[in-house]
Amino acid sequence: MNLLVVGAGEMGRWLADTVDAEVAFTDADPSVAADAAAAREARRVAPGTDERFDAVCLAVPMSAIPAAAETYGPIAERAIFDISGIMADPLRAMAEHAPDCERASLHPLFAPPRVPGNVAVVTESDGPTLSAIRDDLTAAGNTVFETTPDEHDQAMEAVQAGAHTAVLAYALVAEDIRPEFATPVSTQLQAVSATVTEGSPEVYAEIQSTFDGADAIVAAAREIAEADDEQFAELYRQAKRNVGADGRVRHE
Repeated sequence: MNLLVVGAGEMGRWLADTVDAEVAFTDADPSVAADAAAAREARRVAPGTDERFDAVCLAVPMSAIPAAAETYGPIAERAIFDISGIMADPLRAMAEHAPDCERASLHPLFAPPRVPGNVAVVTESDGPTLSAIRDDLTAAGNTVFETTPDEHDQAMEAVQAGAHTAVLAYALVAEDIRPEFATPVSTQLQAVSATVTEGSPEVYAEIQSTFDGADAIVAAAREIAEADDEQFAELYRQAKRNVGADGRVRHE
């Protein structure tokens, strides 16, 4: 299988390193594609190429998916899929511009420095090419699971937009204190703050602008801050009820 990876950033390079394929990279910045190709057994092709490929992977920012699908969908011969992080919009764009291809939207729920991990998948039109790609992801140690566009995009409001808002807010207001004052909770918050801030601000900005979730965190924080003792106790009990015995949060 020959595979064109559109977008030669971290996620595009991860995908190229994970699947068994002859890889070509293209990127809006040709030097980025050249660098990705030079670091592995791959080649670079010019942006907007009309060369045809067995499969095309759209590894571009969420906002760039419609244009990328329009440009590169027609040159996919067997399959097209994206790893952008949103699902409903890419699936619509790929169906429009590559209607006869196998089509799927994949979301690796991690940054490449933290592989392997969970990979959410919506397979809209399946076939042997996408099956082989999913098998390669699984063989690399990832947990690949099927979902729906609505379930995925709604989940991202909580696990990405909401969670990032809470963590970044803590990082913005946390004071410089002696390590001896650290509690188990603050230690974990500092660790997760380091994880969130090791990424690209542009990527996180896209997540915040794409998914709702931040406002709910702000509203909950305000409610906690303004609560009297009785109200706070009820909010605390509600939070405790939401956290199950397995540590998972389930809202009433």
